[in-house]
Amino acid sequence: MDNKVSASPRGSYRKFLEHLSGAGKAIGVLTSGGDAQGMNAAVRAVVRMGIYVGAKVYFIYEGYQGMVDGGSNIVEANWESVSSILQVGGTIIGSARCKAFRTREGRLKAACNLIHRGIMNLCVIGGDGSLTGANIFRMEWSGLLEELAQDGKIDNEAVQKYAYLNVVGMVGSIDNDFCGTDMTIGTDSALHRIIEVIDAIMTTAQSHQRTFVLEVMGRHCGYLALVSALACGADWVFLPESPPEEGWEDQMCVKLSENRAQKKRLNIIIVAEGAIDTLNRPITSEKIKQLVVTQLGYDTRVTILGHVQRGGTPSAFDRILASRMGVEAVLALLEATPETPACVVSLSGNHAVRLPLVECVQMTQEVQKAMDERRFKDAVQLRGRSFENNLNTYKRLAIKLPDDKIQKSNCNVAVINVGAPAAGMNAAVRSAVRVGIADGHKMFAVYDGFDGFAKGQIKEIGWGDVGGWTGQGGSILGTKRILPGKYLEQIATQIRTHNINAILIIGGFEAYLGLLELSAAREKHEEFCVPMVMVPATVSNNVPGSDFSIGADTALNTITDTCDRIKQSASGTKRRVFIIETMGGYCGYLANMGGLAAGADAAYIFEEPFDIRDLQSNVEHLTEKMKTTIQRGLVLRNESCSENYTTDFIYQLYSEEGKGVFDCRKNVLGHMQQGGAPSPFDRNFGTKISARAMQWITMKLKESPGKGKRFASDDSICVLGISKRNLLFQPVAELKNETDFEHRIPKEQWWLKLRPLMKILAKYKTSYDVSDSGQLEPVRHRGGPEEPAAI
Repeated sequence: MDNKVSASPRGSYRKFLEHLSGAGKAIGVLTSGGDAQGMNAAVRAVVRMGIYVGAKVYFIYEGYQGMVDGGSNIVEANWESVSSILQVGGTIIGSARCKAFRTREGRLKAACNLIHRGIMNLCVIGGDGSLTGANIFRMEWSGLLEELAQDGKIDNEAVQKYAYLNVVGMVGSIDNDFCGTDMTIGTDSALHRIIEVIDAIMTTAQSHQRTFVLEVMGRHCGYLALVSALACGADWVFLPESPPEEGWEDQMCVKLSENRAQKKRLNIIIVAEGAIDTLNRPITSEKIKQLVVTQLGYDTRVTILGHVQRGGTPSAFDRILASRMGVEAVLALLEATPETPACVVSLSGNHAVRLPLVECVQMTQEVQKAMDERRFKDAVQLRGRSFENNLNTYKRLAIKLPDDKIQKSNCNVAVINVGAPAAGMNAAVRSAVRVGIADGHKMFAVYDGFDGFAKGQIKEIGWGDVGGWTGQGGSILGTKRILPGKYLEQIATQIRTHNINAILIIGGFEAYLGLLELSAAREKHEEFCVPMVMVPATVSNNVPGSDFSIGADTALNTITDTCDRIKQSASGTKRRVFIIETMGGYCGYLANMGGLAAGADAAYIFEEPFDIRDLQSNVEHLTEKMKTTIQRGLVLRNESCSENYTTDFIYQLYSEEGKGVFDCRKNVLGHMQQGGAPSPFDRNFGTKISARAMQWITMKLKESPGKGKRFASDDSICVLGISKRNLLFQPVAELKNETDFEHRIPKEQWWLKLRPLMKILAKYKTSYDVSDSGQLEPVRHRGGPEEPAAI
C-alpha cells in the first residue's frame, strides 16, 4: 500500500503504519516480576508487530536475570516462536526476581549484553517494580556505556551508535494495582478464576447453610476482592484501602444474621490478603472465621484461593488487551527519540494510551504511602475513579437501610428485559432494583418483555427478591423480541393502572427500536411522557450509542474457549483448517474480536465486503502456512456476512482448493454463545451501568415532582452507553442518524479500527491507521466533568 499520508474527511492528516520502519532496529522483550495470564499474548504481539515492521526482536529469558547473565538467555525470535502461545497462561519466556539488576555491576553486565546484540529498545512487561527498574536503567544508560568503554568492553563507536535506550512498559499484574491504567494484563483472568470458585462454593454453601470466608490475592490492593464481591453479591468485603469502621465486628454479625433471617441460606465474606483495620493491624480470614463461629455459631469454612488466581488460560478480554498493548508498545518504540521519556502503554476507558512511566509509578507509590499514614480516603481516591465507583456501588447494593431511614419518593419505576437473552441481564436487574429501592422508589418487574407489559404481567419486586441473581445466566424476568408498536394502547393502560413514573429497559437492538417507537408515541399517549432509559444488553454488541453491551464479553469467552479446543484438535491431526460460524446478526464484533482473541487466520464480516479473490488469497495464505511448522488454520465467519458466501460455500471452496495440502472441518457455534454464567466483566458492567441508569432516573424524577405531562423533551428518553472513555446518556432521537436500520448496526463501529491488528498478527500485509496513537498523555488525577467508563 503506497498511500503515505491521506487526508481524512476532517481535513486533518492521517498517519499510517507504513511510514514507520523498524529496519535496523532491535527490540528486546522481557517479562518480569509476578506472572499474569495474558503476558504471552503481549509477547506474541510485540514479536509479530516488530517483525512486521522490519525490526529484529529478541526474547530475554528469565526477566532481568537473563539480561544480566546474557548468553543463551537473549535469543532472536521469529514468527513461529510465538505460535500457539496466545491461549497459554503464565509467560513462556520465564520471569524471575533479580537481585543482581538492583546493583550497578548487574546493570553494567546487562547493558553490555544488550549492546553486543544491538538492542536499544526495551519492552518490559511487569509490575511497578519491574518498570521502575527499567527506568533507572534508562537514566543510567549513557553513564553505563562510558564505563564499559573505559573498561574496554565496547568501543567508542558503539557508545555513539547506541547512545540512548528507549523503554516502553506494559503492566502485567493480576492485582490491577497500577495507577494510570483501568485494567492491567491478567486482572480479568484472575477474576474469572475467583468467580468460578465462588460459583462452585455457593452451591455447596447453600446445601449446608454455611458461611464461607474467601481469601483472594492483593497484598496492597483490594481490586480483586472488591470487584469479585460486587460480581457475586458478597455479604461483606475487607480491603486494604478502605478498612471497616470501629465496631465492625458487631456490624458484620448483625448483617449476617439479618440475611439469614430473610431465608438466605449462605453467607459469603471476601477478604483481600492485605486487609487491615483502621489501625493498620491485619484482618485475617482465620480471625473472621473465629468471630463468626463464636458470636453467631454458624458453620463457617475458610477457602484461600492462592496461586489458582494466577493460573489457567487468559480470558478473551486479557488476550485482546495484551495484543492491543503489544502492538501499541512497538509503535511507541519506533516513534521514540532520545528526548522521549519512558512510557507505559495502558487502557483508558476503551482507548489505548501512552502515559509517562515515572508519574504512574509515583502515583502508585502514593497509594501505599496514604495507607501507611492511615489516610484511607486519599488512598481510595488515588486508586482512581473506577475503584471509588466500584466501592460506592458495592456499598449501596450490599447494605439495605431500614425502611424508616429511606426517604420515599412516591415514584414507581418499571424494569423490563427486551430482545434475546444475554448473560449479565440479571445482574443489571438486581442492581437497578436495589438502587431504586435505596433511592426511595417502588420497583416493578415487567415479565416477558413488551408482550408481558401489554398483558399486565407486572409485579412489585423487593430487595431480597433479587438476591443471588448476579451469577445467573439468561433472563429471569423473561424476554421477548416483540416490539411495543402493536400494543401501545394496552401498554399505556398498564402504565396508568400501575402508576409507572419511569421505565428502565435492558436489552438489545429490539429494545432500541422499542424505545424509538415509545418516543414516537408520546404525541398520542401522554403516559409515555416519563423518563425512559435503555441499557444495552446483547451478545451481538450492535446497539448504537455504546461501544460495549452486556453479554458480549461472555459470548466472546465462549467463542474463544471453543476455538482453543478446536485449535488443539487441529494441531493433533495436522494440516487441518476449521471454519467456525459465530452469531451477531450483521454485526461482525464477535467474529472479529473472537478472531483476535483466538489467533484466527481470517474473519469474514459484513462490515468489510469480500469477494472470491479475497477467499482465494486466504486459501493461498493457508497453503503457505502449511509449509511451516504451524500446520493448522482457523477461520471465523459472521453468520450474516454474505448472502451467497455461506459457511457451507466457504467450507466447500476451501476443501476443493486445499486438496492435497489441508483438509477442512466446519462448526456452527449457535446458541451456546447466548447461554452460560455471565463473565466477571458482564456481571460488573451490568451492575455498574444499571446503577448509573437508576441514578439518572432518580435525578430526572427529582427535577419535576408533581403529576402531568412533564417529560416530553428528547433528553428524557435516552440510551446509556460507553463511548471511547466516557459513560454517556444519548437521546434516542439523536442516535437515529447514526443507525443503519436495515442491517441493525451502528453506522460507525470503533472495533473496525482493530481489524488490521488481527491481519498483521496473522501475517497479512495491510494498511493500519495509527493516527490515534502517538501522543504521550499526562496522568490524569481525579476530577473532570465527564464520567470515566472504566469497568
